[in-house]
Amino acid sequence: MHGDDETPNPERVTALLVRWTDGDANALDALMPLVYLELRKTAHALLRRERADHTLQPTALVHEAWLRLVRQDRVNFEHRKQFFGLAAQVMRRILVDHARATQAAKRGGGAAMDVLEDGMAVTSDRTLDLLVLDQALTELSRVDARQAQLIELRYFGGLTVDEAADVLGVSAATVSRSQRAAEAWLSQAMARPD
Repeated sequence: MHGDDETPNPERVTALLVRWTDGDANALDALMPLVYLELRKTAHALLRRERADHTLQPTALVHEAWLRLVRQDRVNFEHRKQFFGLAAQVMRRILVDHARATQAAKRGGGAAMDVLEDGMAVTSDRTLDLLVLDQALTELSRVDARQAQLIELRYFGGLTVDEAADVLGVSAATVSRSQRAAEAWLSQAMARPD
């Protein structure tokens, strides 16, 4: 399906995304091998933050995300960074759905919340962490949708400051300022007792 030494040509990926946007279903077949490694790296990074006994594996997360992406009715990608941003968002949704199902199975959990030295709140139960983060990101999106999107791009999508700036159409300095503000807001939101 792919080789470890293959680096996808960004222009080719963008061209295939544009063809997909224009309704060319064959573009998806050509696109998957080109983006698979990057999607897998994103999935691996996301799952590395999860508990050690997490039942989802990177391959399963990529495949589920791919299925959800190709089911999108309206896609409009001007460049590959938008695609990877959406892929990260879809992977986040899958992980949150999985965490909710796990939490429902536990019937509560009752894990205690701590605040780390960097200000981000965490619990001893990473499933609950993800749910708390998801709730805080949802709240942030109501207050400032761009800041919430930025956090998704940076933390879930793995985009650099410059890449996120490109996707959002702002300067790198604006991304840095917005990220600091969003992190502070999320830290406070996650530390609040419900």
